[in-house]
Amino acid sequence: LLLQAVFNLLIPDHAADAFSPPRLGPRGPWDALVERLLGGLGRWDAEHFLFIAERGYLLEHNCAFLPLFPLGLRFLAGLVPWPLQLQPRSRLLLSAALLNALLSALAAAALLGLGRAVLRRQRQAFLAALLFSVSPAGVFMAAAYSESMFTFLAFSAMWQLERGHSCLSGLLFSLASGARANGLINAGFFLYSRGKRFALQLQVGSASLRKLPLLWKQVLGLASSAALMCAGIFLPFALFQYYAYVRFCGPGTGLGQSIPEPLLQLARDKGYRVAGVGGTKPLWCSQRFPLVYSYIQETYWNVGFLRYFELRQIPNFLLALPVTLLGSWAAWTYVSTNPWHCLTLGLERSKSEETGKARDGFCGPAAFVYVVHSTALLAFGFSCMHVQVLTRFLGSSSPILYWFPAHLLQEHEPLLWSTGTDKPTSGKVLDKSPTSCGKGTSDNPLVRLLLNWRLITPLSKSILGFFLGYWLLGLILHCNFLPWT
Repeated sequence: LLLQAVFNLLIPDHAADAFSPPRLGPRGPWDALVERLLGGLGRWDAEHFLFIAERGYLLEHNCAFLPLFPLGLRFLAGLVPWPLQLQPRSRLLLSAALLNALLSALAAAALLGLGRAVLRRQRQAFLAALLFSVSPAGVFMAAAYSESMFTFLAFSAMWQLERGHSCLSGLLFSLASGARANGLINAGFFLYSRGKRFALQLQVGSASLRKLPLLWKQVLGLASSAALMCAGIFLPFALFQYYAYVRFCGPGTGLGQSIPEPLLQLARDKGYRVAGVGGTKPLWCSQRFPLVYSYIQETYWNVGFLRYFELRQIPNFLLALPVTLLGSWAAWTYVSTNPWHCLTLGLERSKSEETGKARDGFCGPAAFVYVVHSTALLAFGFSCMHVQVLTRFLGSSSPILYWFPAHLLQEHEPLLWSTGTDKPTSGKVLDKSPTSCGKGTSDNPLVRLLLNWRLITPLSKSILGFFLGYWLLGLILHCNFLPWT
């Protein structure tokens, strides 16, 4: 927060062709101070979220941004008793800074719990949570974006599912799909969990289980529970599509008469469609399944399969190259280490699992579904989205972006090696090293590596350079309306 304020003061804002609604009403000295200190958090898509939180879905292309985060901002801005006279935008900007500071910290805690459950290595899980704290998508965790909220909900849902709390996990996954559309793919975790449980039961299989009536009863029970959970995950997204249909495809309601003239002029100048104003209905209204989200992505931002594959987009592909290589390397490492486990989709119990000696860490069998999830997101994002957003897309959706670098650092960096073993019951995160500051204190592995930068391996320098470099560049560029991820 301090750095974005400094960079925002030192570097003039770029005149970007981005959504920038007019500031209405008188601005007091406190509003100017809030804008000076936190204005870097309100750039690019944050303008949409702040506008929606203040005025609702007045413009059609605002419907590309789902409502849970704007609702959270509006609720917090109305709940906190602000001691100063502030405009709504200033209150919302302060609310965004407070809310995302809390949610990003909770997301790191959720990632730590999830890592302990899946990796079963305390130190690797802790190192991954520290890497999340300097995520290459860090600026979006602080800015008025929905990334922090989505990451907290998604990682918490994954953690609760690992703990066997299916109902709580389903509720969190459902809320996540109300924050970002890619939350819909999280239904795959439920489907895989139910399918794996059934497959393992068949392999253990007592004679009574193999009886046809009981088998069909179990199949129907698992299918119905999985379908119910998936329906709950899809429900928030579906309800929002219906809301948009009623708002933009119904007859004009005269809402335009209550919209300030500067906003109407902006809509006329930019060609934005305004809710409640009569006129030609948009094309998506006449579709069999009217989806405003996909229509806006295609019409306003030219999102589609291979549409971004142009020579002039090479700089953006280069910007996404580190996370693409990291995600691809993670998938290749896992598949090459566990070829049979991947061929059987992790549905066959291995001898090591039966004896309780299954591999732990990133290459363990429990990480399979997360590797599949990360690889699917990577393939979709690379081929169908604006490729430069891959860094924050994966950084806010998949724990693999943090688990795999933590695995590489622990495997290949001698400064992180210790004589002890990484047991689940170990209370210590890392053994103390000569570089530890003070006596009797736990050593922070990231601090250890940074204090010994000249001694660490080139691989460690590359990983930390990517994380910290993108973390810092994001603050410099994004906060001044310069192109970033």
